[in-house]
Amino acid sequence: MDRIIDRLFALQDISYGDFHSKLMPGYDRKRIIGVRTPLLRKLAKELAREEKRGESEAVTEFLRSLPHTYYEEDNLHAYLIGEMAKDFDEALVMTEAFLPYIDNWASCDTFAPKIFKKDLNRLYEKSLLWLESPHTYTVRYAIVTQLTYFLEDSAFRPEVLEKLARLNREEYYINMAIAWYYSYALIKQYETTIPLFEAKILDKWLHNKSIQKALESYRIEKERKDYLRSLKLK
Repeated sequence: MDRIIDRLFALQDISYGDFHSKLMPGYDRKRIIGVRTPLLRKLAKELAREEKRGESEAVTEFLRSLPHTYYEEDNLHAYLIGEMAKDFDEALVMTEAFLPYIDNWASCDTFAPKIFKKDLNRLYEKSLLWLESPHTYTVRYAIVTQLTYFLEDSAFRPEVLEKLARLNREEYYINMAIAWYYSYALIKQYETTIPLFEAKILDKWLHNKSIQKALESYRIEKERKDYLRSLKLK
């Protein structure tokens, strides 16, 4: 365990840590080492190779040692799930063991194991269960999972538009994730999503925030952007 922490601190960039802490209001600065994401991903690959070659058992111990102390440990844990899971089931078990310990939006949003694409039907059903969690970041992860895996035509589940509209949670980081989801739905599934905004059934903040984030995208044509602006709630 100490060896992994030592390797994290060897990659420390204090000025980057200062910058990144500003993106995470309320998060303890002392828990941010200051390691850039590409270096964390590289370290995850190195550790996974070492573990698989039998050169170390540090990863197994690390993955069992929850909660972690540092923000970068959480992100490294997330990347290691993608590197270490041998199949869908193992990735799911590892993810569900980790989710209750996520305590910030950045760690929540940073991982999407590619192996989850192997069984989107099971992932979808699991994400609906995560939506019911009392834990803020488990719910956010469910929403980010929907955004990441289920907005392409072949995987899109239109009923999620209504499910999120009925979620009725007060947490800022859940509602921001919903707005993010709707903005991407307006980009990728416009014809199915626009009636939700025409009906104006979302609360004012979520309705307008979703439109705002969609308007920031270069992937929506001008005519649609003009129409979206007309749908904003006063």
